Amino acid sequence: MPGQVALLALAVGLRRQARREWAGSPLHRWMLARPRPEGLTGSPPDPRPGKAENGRRILLGDFTFAGVTLHAGPKGDPWDRPNPSRRFAVALHRFDWLRDLLAVGESGAVEALRLTLLWRRTFGRWNGFSWDPEVLERRVFNLACGAPRLCAGASDAETAQIALDLARQGRHLLATIDGPARAAERACAAALAGAVLAGEAGDRLTTTALDRLTKALAETVQADGGHASRSPQAAVQLLLDLQTLDEALVQRGIAPPDEMMRAIDRLVGAVRFFTLADGALPVFQGGEALRPTLVAAARASENDAGRTLPAARNGYQRLESRSLQLVADAAPPATGPWSVTACAQPLALEVLISGRRAITNCGWSPDAVGPEALRLADAASTASLGDLSCGAPVRGLQARALGPRLIGADAPVGAKRQQADGALWLEMSHDGWVRRFGLRHERRLYLDLAADELRGEDRFTPVTDAAPGEDPRRFIPFAVRFHIHPDARASLARDGKSVLIKPDGEETGWWLRNDAMEVAIEASVFFQDGQARRTSQVVLRGQVRQEAGARLRWKLAAAEPWPPPR
Repeated sequence: MPGQVALLALAVGLRRQARREWAGSPLHRWMLARPRPEGLTGSPPDPRPGKAENGRRILLGDFTFAGVTLHAGPKGDPWDRPNPSRRFAVALHRFDWLRDLLAVGESGAVEALRLTLLWRRTFGRWNGFSWDPEVLERRVFNLACGAPRLCAGASDAETAQIALDLARQGRHLLATIDGPARAAERACAAALAGAVLAGEAGDRLTTTALDRLTKALAETVQADGGHASRSPQAAVQLLLDLQTLDEALVQRGIAPPDEMMRAIDRLVGAVRFFTLADGALPVFQGGEALRPTLVAAARASENDAGRTLPAARNGYQRLESRSLQLVADAAPPATGPWSVTACAQPLALEVLISGRRAITNCGWSPDAVGPEALRLADAASTASLGDLSCGAPVRGLQARALGPRLIGADAPVGAKRQQADGALWLEMSHDGWVRRFGLRHERRLYLDLAADELRGEDRFTPVTDAAPGEDPRRFIPFAVRFHIHPDARASLARDGKSVLIKPDGEETGWWLRNDAMEVAIEASVFFQDGQARRTSQVVLRGQVRQEAGARLRWKLAAAEPWPPPR
C-alpha cells in the first residue's frame, strides 16, 4: 500500500507539473482568451447570504479570514502585501469577500469593482497560486454571481475586461478537472460563468461545462442523494451551486440537463435528512454544522416537507425519541481521491437534547485552522484502542501531490437496525483494529422511546481468524469519548463516575452514567466557520485483553428536577 501511494503520488505530481508549465505558457494564455465574450447577460442570485457587517469592515480596509485580519486601510490594496496565512490568502483570492461587499449596497459594489480590477492587474494573466484549482473554483463561482451587479456602475471597457477575465478563468477551470473529486463543483462553476457571458464565448463554455457536469454528477451524487465524500456539508454546498446554475440557465432560456435535475432532487432529500432540530448539520467526515441560515437557503425550494424521513442515508443512521435526536456514522469513510476530507472516526455519534447540541465531534473541515490529527478517532465521539489510529492522512510530498488522502481506513463497517414497540435498536461494528490487535469494535445503541433515554454499549470482541497480536494476554488501554458542544456543559458527580451534561437552556441536565474504570473531563475543541472554540470531552477509560475482549456500558437519561415538583 505505501509503495502504491508513492508511485501514484509521483505520477500525479509529474502530470500536474507539466500542466502548470503549459498553463503559464503564452500560447495557452492566448487560447484561453478566444473567443472573446460580448459582455454580460443575466444575473443569477447567490443563495448564500452575504454579511453586510463584514462588507462594512472591508470598506474600512479590514479583511478578516481564517481568524486573522489584514489591515489594508480605506481604499488600500490587499494584493500588493504579504498575507497573514495561507488560509487567509486562499479566502482572499477566492473572492469570498465579494458577496459581503455587495450586501452593503452601492458603495460596496463600487469597492468590489475596484478590488477586482486591482486583482486582475497583478494576477489576471497567470499565477500558480491564484489560478490553482483550489482557489480558482470558488472565485469563478463568486465572480459569475457578482459580475452583473459589479459592472452595473462600470465603464464599457471595465465590463469587457471583467467578462474576458471570467471567460479565461472558466475555461482554465474546466481544464483542471483530472479526477472525480471536485469535478462536479468545478464544472458547475464553469457552466455558471458561461451562463452569464454573452455571445459565442458564453454558449460554448456553457455547452462544454454542462457536458462535463452531467458526467461528474453521476459519480458525485449517490442514488440516495449523499455526496460521494460522505460529507453532509459537501452535499449542501453542491446543492446551492446547482440551484444557482439552474436559475442562471432559466434566465438564458437553456434547459438544464436531466442528470442535473435528478441530482438536485436527490440532494434536496439528503439535506433534509441531515438537517437536525437546530437547523444545522451533523459534523461528520470533514463537514461542519454550517449556519442554519445557509442550510435553510438550500432547502428554500423544498416541496416535500411533510414526507417521512428515511432511517438511513449516505451511510448514516438517524434515531429520534421525544427529547433525543441521534445520528451515527455507520459506514466506512470515502476512499481514493474522495478521501481528502474524510475522517477515520468509525461509529461516531452526534446527540441533540431537546433540539440543542449536547454530544458532538470536533468538526474538522478543510477550512479548519487545526491539525489533521483531528481527522482521527480521538477527535470524535467514538472509541479508540491503544495508541494507534485506524487510518491516517498521507503526509509530506505525497500529500502535496495527491492531497491529504486518508489511507488504511477502509476496514469493513457493519450496521443492523431493528425497531419494536417503544424502542429502536442499532448494532454497528468495524474492523479497524483487527489487523493490529485482533479486536472488533462493536457499538450497540438502544433508544427507549417510552423512557426517553439512550443506552449504549461499546464492546471489543476477539476475532478468531485474525492474526495474533504481540501478546494476547497483554492489557490494551481503550477510551470511549463524548465530545461536548461548546454551548453545553459537563460536570463530574461526587461518585467520580457519573457526568451531568447540561445543553444550553437546560436547567436540570442529563446524566451520562457508565461502568468505566476511569472517568475524566478533559479539554477539547470544536470548529465553527473554520475557527476553534474551546470545549470539553468526557473520556471513559478501560483496558482490554485480546484473548478475552471487554465491554463498557453507558446510559444517557434526564436528571430529575430538584427540588422535585409537588
